[in-house]
Amino acid sequence: MKIKFPILAMTVAVALGAAAQDGDIKDSEFNPITTGVTSLSITPDARGASMGDLGAATDPDVNSQFWNPSKYAFAYSKAGVALSYTPWLRKIVNDIYLANLSGYLKIGSADNQAVSLSLRYFSLGEVQMSDAGGSAMGTVNPFEMAVDVGYSRKLSEKFSMGVALRFIYSDLGYGGSMDTPDQSKGSSAFAADLSCYYTTYPIIGRNECQWSIGANLSNIGSKISYNGGNDPAFLPANLRLGTAFTFPLADYHNLTLSVDANKLMVPAKPRNTDPKYYTEDGNYNQEAFSQDEQAWKDKSSIAGIFDSFKDHPFKRITYSIGTEYAYNQQFFLRGGYYYESKFNGNRQYFGLGAGFSLNVIRLDAAYMIATAQNSPLDQTLRFTLSFDLDGIRGLFGRN
Repeated sequence: MKIKFPILAMTVAVALGAAAQDGDIKDSEFNPITTGVTSLSITPDARGASMGDLGAATDPDVNSQFWNPSKYAFAYSKAGVALSYTPWLRKIVNDIYLANLSGYLKIGSADNQAVSLSLRYFSLGEVQMSDAGGSAMGTVNPFEMAVDVGYSRKLSEKFSMGVALRFIYSDLGYGGSMDTPDQSKGSSAFAADLSCYYTTYPIIGRNECQWSIGANLSNIGSKISYNGGNDPAFLPANLRLGTAFTFPLADYHNLTLSVDANKLMVPAKPRNTDPKYYTEDGNYNQEAFSQDEQAWKDKSSIAGIFDSFKDHPFKRITYSIGTEYAYNQQFFLRGGYYYESKFNGNRQYFGLGAGFSLNVIRLDAAYMIATAQNSPLDQTLRFTLSFDLDGIRGLFGRN
């Protein structure tokens, strides 16, 4: 008996950021990129989210694994761990969430290397199963997860590079039938990140400032296949470039301005609404569309990276701009803005947040305000609790 799951609509909502299409954009022009395991693109920590989803070049923290693993080599503490929690699409449902655990450890006598680890778990809540006739057949709990380990090293006093290896598992409870149960099994994939980070301390007037540049090429790896291999999908391969500038306002008072730019390196899936599949008299060429769709499915992930620059590359870039005020590295206020073009999904929102650090513990919170009133992303909350393990060891008098 065929089993149907209402996962597809939910997955599309996550993949597109649940963005509403603007009335000024024609169907033939509106073409957001869709990927598999889209939860890999969701910001896990409150600090980055509160500044408009950025972090390629900001100061290193425990959650640098997501933004730029090479920053760990410049971390101020020798070890740290952080736990983040995000209720996702809370305006629609109350049981979808993202949990993320990150940590790092500085190694080597020169204190110029670090190993890092992160675990993310994205739960899509409880989903009701039904057969072809619509009769209830129990529930499933689809989820996506990723485990990765990273290594970073200073190559000079101002420059570092890092690499991360990632195992990905996605179980969306994807259909199939009772006589082919293997089609409902989860799918796995492997990916890698390559990153770099440069920081310097220029003197402007009488003040020592900090200027940093960062880049992270993430989720470069195999494709992931759903429905017994009938529905292959690209991983959300992404190129992130960013810069940050910090200057002192007064003693113990610092202000940081940051900018990130992101480019999903995934080719756009062919759309049957594309004018090229229609003749001048309005006839639809199904064969041409089917051929292009099959070519997209057969395309390798590496070929997809190069092809991603052929389809409106500048419209595919998203931008984040944010600021962080810090008092004595104990109290933080943050704000930022995220922009995506109407052509690519129309996600546009503000981020606000604050943080408080006391000895070896830091608590950060972020709040998202979407510009579209009907956006399910509006009012998204994030919380991050961080621990300075090196500081904890110092409290017990151990060096």
